[in-house]
Amino acid sequence: MIKLPLQYQDIVKLLPHRYPFLFVDGVTEVELGRRVVGFKNVTANEPFFMGHFPDNPIMPGVLILEAMGQVGGILARLTVQEEQNRAGNEILLFMAIDKAKFRKPVVPGDQLIFELEVLRKGSRIWKLAGKASVRGELAAEAELMASISKNEME
Repeated sequence: MIKLPLQYQDIVKLLPHRYPFLFVDGVTEVELGRRVVGFKNVTANEPFFMGHFPDNPIMPGVLILEAMGQVGGILARLTVQEEQNRAGNEILLFMAIDKAKFRKPVVPGDQLIFELEVLRKGSRIWKLAGKASVRGELAAEAELMASISKNEME
């Protein structure tokens, strides 16, 4: 049974990412194998704002997609653990990003809400449709494909 919301302590048990590359602050909804909703609070002290852009800070689009992928990774990890009764020591790796569109800039003070739905899932390959919004306005969208692989680092 998943106890929501998932917070930092829960997220670091599911994802290998750590500061400054962990871009998920919480998960509020999970339907195993179907959909997930998570969020990132974008703050002025994010390391990437020092160079993108100092006088007009905008979150890089590739990092919005990375955050979206991390939220999707949480769904995949939880689903695999539950449905396939695996320990969850695999690593989720991007295979493809399709139909990426950026609709509005994301700036300090924004809260990015990520909603992802599973388009296709197998034991190793997942495809998800994701949307990122700020205050109800679409900021970015994409289709993400990932592979669940054995973690060779263990």
